[in-house]
Amino acid sequence: MPQSSDMSRVLSPTRVIARFAVRIALLAAFAAFGSVGFARSLSALLWMSIILCALAAPLVRREPLFGAFLNHWDEGVAFGALFALVQVVNGLA
Repeated sequence: MPQSSDMSRVLSPTRVIARFAVRIALLAAFAAFGSVGFARSLSALLWMSIILCALAAPLVRREPLFGAFLNHWDEGVAFGALFALVQVVNGLA
């Protein structure tokens, strides 16, 4: 069970999902203007997002790896899944 100090740092799942959706929209918008093509730009931006989430979770937010609530670790995994999907789709094209 999280301590009371941990509860103050926990965001609702709705806010975490909304934050993730906004980040995906921003990444797609930036990738659309990439000079190396949409898929390669999106792959690079997703890779950077994975690294950012993996650094923000333990260093900045001090979030547990397998916590009971959605956090930056979960966002990093979702970015990783999207990165893999973009790689597969790009390989098929």
